Amino acid sequence: MLATLKDILQEMLSYQLYKKTQGKIVRQCTAATIAVILFGGLWQLSNLLMSHTPLIHYGVPFVLALVFLWFSYRIVNYPIFADFLIQVEAEMRKVSWPSTSELVNSSVVVIVVMFFLAGLLFGYDLLIKNLLVLCGDWGRSLFQTLGIF
Repeated sequence: MLATLKDILQEMLSYQLYKKTQGKIVRQCTAATIAVILFGGLWQLSNLLMSHTPLIHYGVPFVLALVFLWFSYRIVNYPIFADFLIQVEAEMRKVSWPSTSELVNSSVVVIVVMFFLAGLLFGYDLLIKNLLVLCGDWGRSLFQTLGIF
């Protein structure tokens, strides 16, 4: 069911928390992340307003910061979004996280395989380059005819 603009505004202007005991950690982290992103935009806005009076230079970003703080607090308590975040936290509790040694071993394997594949591709590149140099114009025209180069 789609919410009307009136419902959304009413929810954003409310001060009550939706299911305040559930999904606390993920809601706090989400609100903090939203606030950090919005404050990054305010920092840029402040830099753009440097040539204006101090009231505009500091006042506009300050007022917008208050609005954005309220927005980030209210959006994580909006029922549809809050239910999603509560479900995310519930699913994250079901995840079996690896131990430190498993994490280190897996990371080492991935890094070693990446270096091996990079070396293999480098070797293939050198091989093809040397084959083209040896073949000269005949090899180049053959590859162009086949649509390779």
